[in-house]
Amino acid sequence: MAGISEARFLTVAEVADMMRVSRMTVYRLVHSGDLPAIRFGRSFRVPESAVVMALGNHVVEPGSADPRIAESA
Repeated sequence: MAGISEARFLTVAEVADMMRVSRMTVYRLVHSGDLPAIRFGRSFRVPESAVVMALGNHVVEPGSADPRIAESA
């Protein structure tokens, strides 16, 4: 596991751009606990590795309209 000094942290706006969602969606993911983040003052920073993992966990298998089907397979 990479040390904290090697970790890359992203702003909410950068995460939103990567995920192609709104900043509000990123805030909702952070507040719900679905996306880990660190709070610095009044802003949040999200580890890049957490974004990559979150995106990987939400991949839908071809031909499946329901992501829960891919998880149960």
